[in-house]
Amino acid sequence: MKLIDSLVIAIRSLFANKLRSSLTMLGIIIGVGAVITLMSVGRGAQAAVTSTFEQMGTNVLYIMPSTSELGGLAGITSGYMTPSLTLDDAEALERVPSVVAVDPVNENYVEVTAGGESKVAVIHGATPDYQQVYNSSLAWGQFISDRNVASRDMVVVLGDGVTEDLFGSADPVGQRVKIKGKRFTVIGVLEPKGGQMMGVSLDDVVVTPITTFQTKLFTQRTPSGEDAVQTIGVQVASAEVMAEVREEIETVLRKRHRIAEGEENDFAIISMEQIVGMLEQVTGVFTLFLGAIAGISLLVGGIGIMNIMLVSVTERTREIGIRKAVGAKRRDILIQFLLEASMLSLVGGGIGIIGGWMISKAISLIDIGGMTIHSVVSPDIVILAISVSIFIGLVSGIYPAMRAARLNPIDALHYG
Repeated sequence: MKLIDSLVIAIRSLFANKLRSSLTMLGIIIGVGAVITLMSVGRGAQAAVTSTFEQMGTNVLYIMPSTSELGGLAGITSGYMTPSLTLDDAEALERVPSVVAVDPVNENYVEVTAGGESKVAVIHGATPDYQQVYNSSLAWGQFISDRNVASRDMVVVLGDGVTEDLFGSADPVGQRVKIKGKRFTVIGVLEPKGGQMMGVSLDDVVVTPITTFQTKLFTQRTPSGEDAVQTIGVQVASAEVMAEVREEIETVLRKRHRIAEGEENDFAIISMEQIVGMLEQVTGVFTLFLGAIAGISLLVGGIGIMNIMLVSVTERTREIGIRKAVGAKRRDILIQFLLEASMLSLVGGGIGIIGGWMISKAISLIDIGGMTIHSVVSPDIVILAISVSIFIGLVSGIYPAMRAARLNPIDALHYG
């Protein structure tokens, strides 16, 4: 029997039992749709994280407190490390060759209030080099100056998100805001950046002189009693000299911190590429985990196909006997039932892909407290989902197909 004939018979058989075929496909539809939806959301989160960090530039190094146990990974939780960096360390790094800008930064969460409105934001204690190191631009007003840092002035520059929530469309420059019960004068507003980091908008930020942060807001000292710095951002002239600058920075800081040869550093130097790489690994594992969870429903769908095909073999035993009696071979019966199982998976997978794509796009439109999840439906996800669904259909159909093919034609004719 030709393959086309087996295909026609398989289609007729499925259409003869529309309700059963539809219910059988439902498991595959749900499974493929779940795989597409969850993996596309995971990919979207991965792309968003990568894009956010790449906006800051790839030629930036970050120095953070560290311990020998955690090493470079300590940068992620530097707030919990023993403070070891100071403003003097940052000034010393400005003299390293090929260093373009150095910005020591302290940060914390604060509630900013103005005119009866309030907003929770991230406050950065920084220096004028903050703009260059963190790729920030002014929308209007002015940024903090060296004089502001030296005088510990009570001034702030607001991010676009904070400005909009507190002042709407009004010009906030010259207005007062209150942070931790202290009044600050707004001197500038940053251009909107867009994007999020750890679920927090990059525009929900407030920048104040680091000396003001250290003495008026959040006091933290090193073991030697100096005002501590949480992070030092260093912009390098080009990516080609990153390795040299990194070595020079390590040498300078080891000498300043009096670290003897053979002892571990009390700081970690992390490049933007390392941060992006670590986050891509984490989000990649997260995406695979979501895909694996969704894959369970595909497995359930495959089991459903097997059960229905076994029922179909039992119901059509007499038909199989007649076909064998008129000359159908074992492989013809085998191919027919495999085609039926494959078609159930293929059609169910196709519907699941469309449904998963639509759900993914709908999720991208949802705004949760100013945070949106952008899903990315890439071709490899679609190919993976449909390939797995067809594979599961074939595997699920093998046993029922073999059982049908092995039926003795005489016994099958006498069945029922």
